[in-house]
Amino acid sequence: MLTSINPKLPMRNKAITKAYYYNLGFEQLGSKDYDGYLMLIKDKIEIHFFEFKELDPKENYGQVYIRTNAIEEEYKFCLDHNIKIHPNGALEIKPWEVKEFALLDPDNNLLTFGQTI
Repeated sequence: MLTSINPKLPMRNKAITKAYYYNLGFEQLGSKDYDGYLMLIKDKIEIHFFEFKELDPKENYGQVYIRTNAIEEEYKFCLDHNIKIHPNGALEIKPWEVKEFALLDPDNNLLTFGQTI
């Protein structure tokens, strides 16, 4: 039986990545700090990051789709905390009957948040 999935995304700078995701409401998972690796958690969502200093953000296609049951609150949280919304990712209802918005983190990883309507 599968119980969860924890995506692993590239990061160039651990401190910058950590600060960005802390601003999104994530926290460090566990008390150990690993060289070149970062594990974050918010609610029941875990995202892991591996160091890739040579990453060219323009060539990064890392993507995560995060389901929520409070899309309006998540969107407002981002706006209230001055988190930049993806230029094509404003909150809207998609043809597949999901309300979504999207963000790009400092390494160009795409985070899409969605709630079925």
